[in-house]
Amino acid sequence: MMRVKAVAAMLRAGAGVSLSEPELRGLAEFVRPGAVCFDIGAAYGMYTYPLARLAGPAGQVHSFEPLPVPYRILEVGRRASGARNVRVTNAALSSSTGYRRLRLPYRFGLPVHGWAHLEEGLKHPGPFAATRTLEVPVYTVDRVCELREIPRVDFIKMDVEGCEPEVLKGAEWTIERHRPALLLEIEDRHLGRYGRDSAEVAGSLIARGYRMHVWHRGRWNRVDRVSTHRRNYLFAG
Repeated sequence: MMRVKAVAAMLRAGAGVSLSEPELRGLAEFVRPGAVCFDIGAAYGMYTYPLARLAGPAGQVHSFEPLPVPYRILEVGRRASGARNVRVTNAALSSSTGYRRLRLPYRFGLPVHGWAHLEEGLKHPGPFAATRTLEVPVYTVDRVCELREIPRVDFIKMDVEGCEPEVLKGAEWTIERHRPALLLEIEDRHLGRYGRDSAEVAGSLIARGYRMHVWHRGRWNRVDRVSTHRRNYLFAG
């Protein structure tokens, strides 16, 4: 775990100077040794490695990344870092299982991995003239927990470019039973592609008894609405 700690420390330090997301500095309040975590939309592992360090050898981190290139980089990094408590899966998560089409936008001839999104339910494709479509496997949080016999879930991070409502729908049993802390990227520009909005996402979780927070000035601060100034919101019950 020493190499995992080194990578996690580097990412956490980067959060202090805006090279990585500042919310990394607040994970320790919700992820204890032995925790079971999901990193949904893991990309290259910005959250995977800090979660792995905090969960420790007795914990688990289940990371999901549907795009082949980020997935391969994450899997190579997992092996190189010795993160034995991390399981990386080349798949997306949503409200049902199967195979779905994933749209990968291109800009100036290069793929924009951070803006890839599922095609199902898409109402407003967005401004990208060039896209590549991939067929990817899709699971739900609840189904993964069943298949892997995961006893509990303590923390879920989600960055899925507007598909948050669908992923939450596919995690209803897990959320109801285990009440994990949830860190979600919530932006109307992404949700709007699917005819959804931030008030709907936040409201559905607040209605379940969750309290919404943002990371500001070194601590989690309670808020009651999503703003255009922040992307990431933590829900804790």
